[in-house]
Amino acid sequence: MAQLIADRRDIDFVLYNQLHAEKLCKHESYSEFNPKAIALIIDESRHLATREILPTLAKGDQQGIRFENGVVRLPECFHRAYQLMRKGEWIGMAVSSKYGGQGMPHLVAQAASEYQLGANHALFLGGWGGIGAGNMIEAYGTEFQKRIYLEKLYTGGWTGTMAMTEPQAGSDVGALTTTAKALDNGTFAITGNKVFISGGDHDLTENIIHMVLARIEGAPAGTKGLSLFIVPKIWVNSDGSLGAENDVICTGIEDKLGIHGSPTCSLSFGGSGQCRGLLLGEENKGMRVMFHMMNAARLIIGATASACASAAYIHAVNYARERHQGRDLEKIFDPDAPQVPIIRQPDVRRMLMEMKAYTEGMRSLVYYGAWLLDGIHCANDSDEKSERQATLDLLTPIIKAYCSDRAFEVCSQAVQVYGGYGYIRDYPVEQLLRDVRVTSIFEGTNGVQAMDLLGRKLRMQNGKVFENLISMARETVVRARKDNELKVMADKLDIALNRLTEVAGLLGQTVSSHAFRTAFAHATPFLEVMGDIILAWMLLWRAVEAKSLLEKQAKDITGSQKVKSKDTAFYIGQIKTAQFFIGNLLPVAMGKMDAIASGENTVVEMPEPAFGA
Repeated sequence: MAQLIADRRDIDFVLYNQLHAEKLCKHESYSEFNPKAIALIIDESRHLATREILPTLAKGDQQGIRFENGVVRLPECFHRAYQLMRKGEWIGMAVSSKYGGQGMPHLVAQAASEYQLGANHALFLGGWGGIGAGNMIEAYGTEFQKRIYLEKLYTGGWTGTMAMTEPQAGSDVGALTTTAKALDNGTFAITGNKVFISGGDHDLTENIIHMVLARIEGAPAGTKGLSLFIVPKIWVNSDGSLGAENDVICTGIEDKLGIHGSPTCSLSFGGSGQCRGLLLGEENKGMRVMFHMMNAARLIIGATASACASAAYIHAVNYARERHQGRDLEKIFDPDAPQVPIIRQPDVRRMLMEMKAYTEGMRSLVYYGAWLLDGIHCANDSDEKSERQATLDLLTPIIKAYCSDRAFEVCSQAVQVYGGYGYIRDYPVEQLLRDVRVTSIFEGTNGVQAMDLLGRKLRMQNGKVFENLISMARETVVRARKDNELKVMADKLDIALNRLTEVAGLLGQTVSSHAFRTAFAHATPFLEVMGDIILAWMLLWRAVEAKSLLEKQAKDITGSQKVKSKDTAFYIGQIKTAQFFIGNLLPVAMGKMDAIASGENTVVEMPEPAFGA
């Protein structure tokens, strides 16, 4: 059952063989952790996920959300699972113990949370909303605000939201019309309407803390005039007790393609003129505060997508081993030949190989992002901290957008492996396909992520951050070239890295020219190829580590020892997966880069009426 969510053997490989999680335990902040403790944490999270959270996946989808007499009611099965998450202190795993968290390394928290995300991310993300709100208050709030809100948010007693989107202001945040008026008591009167608010209202916790973007009267137009406000559903008194309702009303819930157990709400603030909020941070600096949450949220969305892909892949592999259909190709014309498991069929193996490569590559990339967060925390000096933060900033749109797009492909392939059975609700891959689709839209659509990568992230420090990332990938190439079996892959990746550098330079020049529209028309293909090449790096890195372990295993054999066949197969699988991806999928990225470099601009020149309809 546990393996229907994530592959523990692969998680341990990434933690210890690729990213060396044990080294984090040497830092004073994480000194209470060691490999044994980490193993126990992941085991307990897996048990919770498989025994308590996973059973809510299909039930929550079938029951859905109910909106009755102004009250949003979540599936009944969510309540017990959420309270167990709270009791086990799983909500704030990486949060400082000062505010009620466990203070564990982000890398360990990522490994533990993968099981919970893969079990039912509709439930998990409800608790994460409080973490996101708490992170902003911790970074920008007053001591009073921290004292009142943080522990409740970080322990899951209250949840939180990001109330940004409005009917006329989706990605164009600066067009929002929600207003804030200063009151004599230091609070602000909030008036406006928000839509598509995840976790906007529910009966899971006694309070919901909304982080609301609004414009103070007289503030500049656009994003420069936006401020952020703490707006609780129920007002919180100065002693931390709950007061009166705060004129925050749910006006409706969305009937969505997936995540049916997660409430997506329309909210009215101040419809009766009684909604109050507290300014968080400085006036007109709301976007800076909000981006603190959004960047973290984008990493979570990438991790969510990766976890869904992992679950779908494991379902597909198990099904392919169990499902007998057709004969071996060698005996296809023999009517007496027995049926064989479909995993024996070459095209099914092709699909599984693609799924395995993407799933394992995404796991490494997502965990690498968490490892960078720990590196920022443990940095010895400001330069080291800045360098790691810049690397994470560059990778954030890729972790979010690339992983969410590829995860949807993996889930779609899983449906294909099941055939007709994958398209019906009797099997879980149908729901995973629906549920993961939203990750390409959440927290800034993937098109916005691509524009951010091209327009801002590649230019950071005049391109030095991008160059440093390429240099790190080349370090793996150098290591791989020392091994004859890996050298061919290393050479191919090196060529791809050189081409990526060239194309990034060409796009950078185009963005700064009169043809900037053409450049942005290629933003999404560029993000895809950069993601493909980074994934190739991650998989080659895995192959290097696996080859080293195979060689060590061979040297350690004595007369009384036997090679662990499962470990041997796993290590060989790492090498073969890298060979498959670099040999079959990386060339597609090379072709895309040729198209980008050509400057082909049909998208820009296409007359609007020619689109038809």
